[in-house]
Amino acid sequence: MTNLAKSMLAVVLLAATVATAQAPKGGTFDTLIEGSRIVDGTGAPWYIADIGIVGDRIQAIGRLKDASATRRIDANGLVVAPGFIDMLGQSEFNLLVDNRAASKVLQGVTSEITGELASIAPLNDRQLAEGGAFYGRFAQFGVEADFRTLDGYFKRLAERTHPAINLGTFIGSGGVRDYVIGKVNRPATPPEMDQMKKLIAQGMEEGALGVSSSLQYVPSIFSSTDELVELAKVAASYGGLYATHQRSEGDHVFESLDEVFAIAERAKIPAEIWHLKAADRENWGKMGEILKRIEAARARGLDVSANMYPYSASMNPLDSSLPPWVREGGVEQMLLRLRDPVQRERAKSDMQQPAATWENQYYGCGGGDGLMLVSVSNPNLRQYEGMTLAQIGKQQNKDPRDALMDTVIADRGMSRAVNFMMDEADVQLALKNPLLSIGTDAPAKAEDGPLAPSESHPRAWGSFPRILGHYVRDEHLLTLEEAIRKMTSQPAARVHLNDRGILRPGMMADIAVFDAATIRDIATYNDPNHYSVGIQYVLVNGRLVVDHSKLTTERPGRVLRGPGYRKHAD
Repeated sequence: MTNLAKSMLAVVLLAATVATAQAPKGGTFDTLIEGSRIVDGTGAPWYIADIGIVGDRIQAIGRLKDASATRRIDANGLVVAPGFIDMLGQSEFNLLVDNRAASKVLQGVTSEITGELASIAPLNDRQLAEGGAFYGRFAQFGVEADFRTLDGYFKRLAERTHPAINLGTFIGSGGVRDYVIGKVNRPATPPEMDQMKKLIAQGMEEGALGVSSSLQYVPSIFSSTDELVELAKVAASYGGLYATHQRSEGDHVFESLDEVFAIAERAKIPAEIWHLKAADRENWGKMGEILKRIEAARARGLDVSANMYPYSASMNPLDSSLPPWVREGGVEQMLLRLRDPVQRERAKSDMQQPAATWENQYYGCGGGDGLMLVSVSNPNLRQYEGMTLAQIGKQQNKDPRDALMDTVIADRGMSRAVNFMMDEADVQLALKNPLLSIGTDAPAKAEDGPLAPSESHPRAWGSFPRILGHYVRDEHLLTLEEAIRKMTSQPAARVHLNDRGILRPGMMADIAVFDAATIRDIATYNDPNHYSVGIQYVLVNGRLVVDHSKLTTERPGRVLRGPGYRKHAD
């Protein structure tokens, strides 16, 4: 039987089941979505039915138009899908500032997975005091860091923040390394390794989905493969996943893939590659070989998959374009080196040539023309947002590298830049591959409020509508059913969200309702801060957070804890 035949049979069996679906015992649904074209998240063809919701769960799917309901939604002509799951969202801090998650829910996102570089916890006083691009945001936005553990963060999120979306997180090996060792480039001692492993175990028991690494940034870049294997073994013992921003996405991407495979094999753990790409101009065209190597690893029994965002530019801290030796030791030491004329000239020389031991993003993007400053914390620098480093250098009468370094100094390492480093053909090739799920790699934003003043990357605002509008409707790169599978059941299964990602009775009522004819992204690189259009309704745990394309005051999001927590709680 072909896959299509299996899908059609599944739909027939489902239709037979739901056609006789009954209203709840009390006789009234809380919400009834009527006449919808259901794309259920499995990849099966769409079908027409009604969805009845009671409380936070789907009660029935079938012919329900004669049932009574507190709220009826006319979905004729609209697509109803499971709420989208952002496989890498980065909103763990932003939700503490603005719990609306506006740019996410207006894409249809109902759940977010995060924890790439340094997860929000564990956290100690030294890390907070040192600040920088991650921990410095607490002081920048006046957020009280009244937690030190992942459990403390989850309790704050659930009991005081009340976010609009669900959130689960990995525990970041980089944050754990910083917690124990700091930002120095040296191996961990045996006692330090023991402490790091205990922190991973504690995080898993508190609900982390697994352990992550981000191997192009300080201090993760200083972690050896052996160190990562030992930490991954701890996560594996709790049923967790290893997720990674791999060590190289450019010149050494194949060696980097080998490291991912080795960690998966040695730690006996599933592995997920975050925001897969073939970065830097000299590596364009390598995506086909990258995908073949992942498929070959799976063929020999390694559980490896990946996710991506549908854009050909990335966004990173501006200081990540500096050599690692400049960034080692934290913000204060970095700024001292940049102020030293001799060390500055050495750094400028390093940035101008290929690198064997680090990802030279400045060089890979073609220099100052390939980096656009998009987000700053120092208001005196806001005039330069949306300009390339070459344009900033010209305006300041400086070499673009000096403009970059002076911006890092003036903003104390808090600036972020869009890096134009990928080829559209590679993006499309990866997007078509069934192993790739979808993530924004960006935190939630809003057109108003405390997070609004700074610019961002369009992926924060438009990743999911861009796929459904541009790549599904306009380019026919994917079918609607396959695109939605990549956004729902695939990521849900990957991180063990067993009651989300598929439309079935008994599943959580995370639902996105959109107009397939009009859905599209509005955000651009030069003008990013705009909501997407076409999302009509979004329900999170059965409550409407988007109603007639408008944000509501509902904040029903929940903490999504991993298998280690469930095991520990039992």
